[in-house]
Amino acid sequence: MTAQVPGDAGPHSTAAGAIPRSGQVRERPGGEDDPVAEVTLLLAGDVMTGRGVDQILPRPGPPGLREAAVTDARRYVELVESVAGPVPRPAPPQWPWGAALRLLDELRPDVRIVNLETAVTGRGEYAPGKGIHYRMHPDNLACLTAARLDVCALANNHVLDFGAEGLGDTLDALRRAGITPAGAGRDEDEAWQPARVPLAGGRRLLVWSVGAPSSGVPPPWAATAGRPGVAYLPEVSEATAGMLADRIGREAGPTDLVVVSVHWGSNWGYQVPDEHVRFAHRLVESGVHLLHGHSSHHPRPVERYRGRLILYGCGDLIDDYEGIGGQESYRPELRLLHLASLDADSGELRRLRLVPVRMRRMRLESAGPEEARWLADLLDGLGAPYRTRFVLGDDGLVTLRPG
Repeated sequence: MTAQVPGDAGPHSTAAGAIPRSGQVRERPGGEDDPVAEVTLLLAGDVMTGRGVDQILPRPGPPGLREAAVTDARRYVELVESVAGPVPRPAPPQWPWGAALRLLDELRPDVRIVNLETAVTGRGEYAPGKGIHYRMHPDNLACLTAARLDVCALANNHVLDFGAEGLGDTLDALRRAGITPAGAGRDEDEAWQPARVPLAGGRRLLVWSVGAPSSGVPPPWAATAGRPGVAYLPEVSEATAGMLADRIGREAGPTDLVVVSVHWGSNWGYQVPDEHVRFAHRLVESGVHLLHGHSSHHPRPVERYRGRLILYGCGDLIDDYEGIGGQESYRPELRLLHLASLDADSGELRRLRLVPVRMRRMRLESAGPEEARWLADLLDGLGAPYRTRFVLGDDGLVTLRPG
């Protein structure tokens, strides 16, 4: 079935030169003796462009699945349509991003980082012992380039869903598209290498991606000297934080900004385990400027610790989950774009803007006023134990309360 694309489904383009290139540091005027240089990062949670999402894109792969309840990926599209209405088939590559493309053009992040929880391959064997497998056909890579992504964190529980062959295809496809992968590789050295994004003034942004067993990363997926895999943490603890800090210390220079992107924890629930807090604090104390957590299907608490940002769980961004019931109390259709502006010299958090969006018909839309208020109140309540409170502004953005 082919449906017409309603409304403006085209890419939100801007005249050449109007938007800074990725990695550019924007100088912002301060007081006469206080010039401020900021780097603004887009940080998003899970981007799952396989399964049903792949099926609506122009070049879908085979729809067969090996799930207990669903054996055809097109069934997920039907479930979405049963609750949200028709979805174009084929949809243009930028369809899943929807309003997020316009919002990002307006907010102008310098670097865009997501957790890509999908193999990009048309080959490979289904990973044994897993109930769910995600892959997007490489010919649909324009779905990722439409969002002008800079870095994809790959140390997660789906990047090897189609084995070493699928992982190799994913790494190659991303690099051909100008997107830097982090957290997975053809051997241990490659998996533990950070993504390096050049910034103005000779600075760099370094992004390490790591995965923990609590998020479902199988221990055999750990990369070794002779085996492809992911940068795997056998546990989340102060000891593994110290190990990671040592790696970072051998690579990062005094002018580099450092992000650690970590796939950890359960899919549902707002509680942050004490060991996650200690792990994050240890990394900040060692010099990491921002911790980007993901795995939960909804937002988890935000903390500002020693002036630096810790996102314990960014929630999903793109998926095919709309027609799946059972967790409605979390309102998982509501999503957030996290825009963190860091001082380019110290790495301290200067501003945090959270953009409320929602998924409808497998496409991101701007959240409505009630939805934005619900997200603001949720984050404000979750942040109370961390003394990190939030408010919904007149512009519809959720921001940190002063003080």
